Amino acid sequence: MTDNDRTTPPRPSLRRIAGALLEIVQSRIELIGIELTEEKERLMGVAFLGLAAMLFGVLALVSLTALVIVVFWDTYRLQAMTGIFIVYLLLAAWCAIRARNILRDAPMPFEATLAEFEKDRDALRPD
Repeated sequence: MTDNDRTTPPRPSLRRIAGALLEIVQSRIELIGIELTEEKERLMGVAFLGLAAMLFGVLALVSLTALVIVVFWDTYRLQAMTGIFIVYLLLAAWCAIRARNILRDAPMPFEATLAEFEKDRDALRPD
């Protein structure tokens, strides 16, 4: 035997490499599935609560608007309607700004999966 043969580590078989790669891919796909399920459940819950809140909020606003207009019908009808309009406009602007900020600051979907792919890529790169 030569010195070159003793210093070279044995080569892993192609079958073992392929098996390891398949296991890595399978675990990453499972992670994507888990994250997708979690994200779907979270979004469904938030969407349902958001729609219910909007429905009850609209009902409350319609009732309040009717009450204010009826109370001020004889004296300050236009001022009452203008005041209600301004309040609704300010609330709509606040909600739009808040929604934009939430979407802008939301975490990246599949963050854990992407981090694992990054680790895999770094591990497979030759040094």
